This record gives sequence, C-alpha cells and structure tokens, in this order.
Amino acid sequence: MAKRSKPSIFNVVAFFVIGAACLFSSPSKSYAAQFSGDYLLKVCSVNRDGNERIAGGKIACQAYISGVIDYHNVLRAMGLTSGMDFCIPDKVTLNELHIRVLVYLYEHVKLHRKFVAAPAVSMALYSLYPCHK
Repeated sequence: MAKRSKPSIFNVVAFFVIGAACLFSSPSKSYAAQFSGDYLLKVCSVNRDGNERIAGGKIACQAYISGVIDYHNVLRAMGLTSGMDFCIPDKVTLNELHIRVLVYLYEHVKLHRKFVAAPAVSMALYSLYPCHK
C-alpha cells in the first residue's frame, strides 16, 4: 500500500478557493448568506453600557470580522493582497477591533449600508492598521 503524502498549503487553499468560486457562481443567487453593511452595523451595535443590542450579536460580529481578517491573511500568504493591505498588531484584541470597526461603520454608513459588509470591514481595518513598508 502506497504511503500518501500530506497536501501542501497551496493545494488546501486552492481547494477552498475553487470550492468557494463554485458556490458563488451557481445560477441560483443566494443573497441570504451575505451580510450588508447595514446588517453588520445592527449586529455589531452595542448600547451605552457596551452590551449587545441583538442577542448573539457580539459573537456574530466578531466572527464576521475574524473571517475577513483570516481571508485577508490567506490572500497575503498567496501574494494576492491589493493595495489595501492591513497589518493588525498582535496586542489588539477582538473586542477592540469590534468597537473600532463599529465606529468606522457609523462614520461611513451611507457608503456601506446597502453593499456587502466585507469591503467595509477591510476598509476599516486598512484605515486603522495600514501595513508600513
């Protein structure tokens, strides 16, 4: 029996990228899976005491932000980042990112409210933590 070698990181990432492309290019449009800027703003919102306004909103908001960061890091590892490359310092917590992205969304609500939220998160992170060459 032949010994199987481990797949390279490139093969694993390529598998997921191709799988995602197949899902997103399907003829039936599935908009329910997309967060709009307006929806992300509602999910990430907190009251004056810092408590979530929507039950489960904090975890959903922070998971979404983490997903954008993870995807950006995958693109960076493959050398595919755009000019909006952000570098978040290790000391920055997810709670801090949550609040700073929320503030950015409030400040730019007209620009992002009806559009997919991922670019808004990327733009917020780039404006806060641009990579220094």
